[in-house]
This record gives sequence, structure tokens and C-alpha cells, in this order.
Amino acid sequence: MGQCSGKRTINCVAIILVIIGALNWGLVGFFNWNFVTSVFGYGLGRVVYAIVGLAGLWSLSLISKCMHKCCCNRDKSDKSDKGQ
Repeated sequence: MGQCSGKRTINCVAIILVIIGALNWGLVGFFNWNFVTSVFGYGLGRVVYAIVGLAGLWSLSLISKCMHKCCCNRDKSDKSDKGQ
């Protein structure tokens, strides 16, 4: 149970970091204002960017798992519909 809840926590943190990164890019795009460097400065901001980038890579694995579940569940439901 501990391993499952640990992965769930990592997944949630990764999604939150990806959302923060997306919001920061939106601020840069719309207002030419970088929240991360304004709060953390350039040096620590680079560390934050690296962590957000790792969260993005982790989130790619989440998407592939979700797509696999969607496709597998759809295939099973299609087969059960054809059998009826």
C-alpha cells in the first residue's frame, strides 16, 4: 500500500509542477513577465525549471498509462458489445 500511495503522491506533485510551468509560460507569453525568475531569481529559477522539466517527463509516462487504459478498456467494451 505504501508504494502505491507514494507513486500517487509523485504523480500529483508532477501534475502540479507541470501546471505551474504552463501558467508561467502563459504569463511570459501574455504579459512578458516571468513569475519564476521574479520570485526565485535567475540561479534558483534554473533549478525550478529543471524540476518542472523532470515533472514534465514524468507526466509523459502518466499520459501513456492513461492512453493504454483508455484503449484497453475501449477494446474490452467493444468486444462485449459485439457479443451481445
